[in-house]
Amino acid sequence: MPASAPAEAHHEDVDTVRRFNRFYTRQIGVLQEKLLHSPFSLTEGRVLYEIGYHGDTGVRREAAPTAADLGKILDLDGGYLSRILQRFLRRRLIRRTASDADARQAHLALTTRGEAALAPLQQLARDEVAVMLRGLSPAGRARVLDAMRLIQQSLARELPDAAEPFTLRDHRAGDMGWIVSRQSALYADEYGWTTEYEALAAGIVAQFLTTFDPARERCWIAERNGTPAGAVMIVRQSDAVAKLRLLHVERDARGLGIGRRLVEECVRFSRAAGYDRITLWTQSNLLAARHLYEAAGFACVSKQPHHQFGKDLVAETWELALR
Repeated sequence: MPASAPAEAHHEDVDTVRRFNRFYTRQIGVLQEKLLHSPFSLTEGRVLYEIGYHGDTGVRREAAPTAADLGKILDLDGGYLSRILQRFLRRRLIRRTASDADARQAHLALTTRGEAALAPLQQLARDEVAVMLRGLSPAGRARVLDAMRLIQQSLARELPDAAEPFTLRDHRAGDMGWIVSRQSALYADEYGWTTEYEALAAGIVAQFLTTFDPARERCWIAERNGTPAGAVMIVRQSDAVAKLRLLHVERDARGLGIGRRLVEECVRFSRAAGYDRITLWTQSNLLAARHLYEAAGFACVSKQPHHQFGKDLVAETWELALR
């Protein structure tokens, strides 16, 4: 049978969406003339953010976008965007680099001044949302966040290129047991590791929950179709050093970029939290994880043969300087 045509939206449905939009724009303060009491309008702040970060992902860009890229991503009029970029150039917030592929195009990147201008906007935005969520109970917060994810995922189906096939969220009750269970099962199945690893993972998550500092520590759960598909955490090793721990991606979710995103989130968060570097401990036979670390800029700084988890292994320490 042929697929049925999309149903017409009822007036009541349209009014419900518009009512929500009015409520939410007022709630998050985007109706103010200047964004978060900064010198920037909402559009200027969004353009500045997009030059430095990958849109909704919140991850720093590896490749500098062109003006054409920004226009497509943000759906902005070319002339309007050009005027914004000219103001940024005059204020030395961005720099232009000629494109090797097309001499008519120039890649845009934040200068040190631009990064300094964007950083407080990032923190203020996070602080305002944190205040908004703080008034909710844990159960109420989970319902609100799940509803937001559902809205984003549902609407993104009409624009498949606009969203990744997964979402990231902070940990909540039950996630730590899942991390220990899934990682232990995966490493036992794929590498023949014993339950000694399960004991190690259980100790790590117990310490994380016992001493959790949300300002300097974080756990991310990747979800695909509402089901956990991977995880990672950043913990405080010292005032200057963050430690990346317990990265894994489920077998059926590999190849979607989840591992890369999780590592990028760790780097972004650690830099924003004020750490000088990130360290991690892994094994030489975990090739996929080692590739992710290398791609993110980490370097192996030491190796040590040892016997653990029922196997002869080579432990590796990797580090990434943030400053």
